Amino acid sequence: MTQYAKGEFEVKLVPQTDERDIPLLGRLTIDKVFYGDIAGTSKGQMLSAKTAVPASAGYVAIERVEATLNGKQGSFVLQHNATMNKGEPMMNIIIVPDSGTDELTGIAGKLNIIIKDKKHFYEMEYTLPD
Repeated sequence: MTQYAKGEFEVKLVPQTDERDIPLLGRLTIDKVFYGDIAGTSKGQMLSAKTAVPASAGYVAIERVEATLNGKQGSFVLQHNATMNKGEPMMNIIIVPDSGTDELTGIAGKLNIIIKDKKHFYEMEYTLPD
């Protein structure tokens, strides 16, 4: 049965430096705190690409969420694939298959990020085995 989770999160992105600088490409660490139906934190890494057009870019990321999800404790991994095409966003964030632990073992689904008034919100649709 499909279940839903929603709430707000705070995110801190920290640029990482390499000895080798590649123009327009970046690597960042991700630290999040989730509130609402997901109560916990995540840590991850992001690779990003800017373009000559300010409103166009792309990123991929992996983050490990450790939290209570609607009363069930455990962790899972989110995989991000996103682009901005002249200001028009396309985002695909899925739960990595078989990444769930403890009471979240077997979790599957997807997460959507909504940014409104400079605040970050999430809506997640997921399933857990019976």
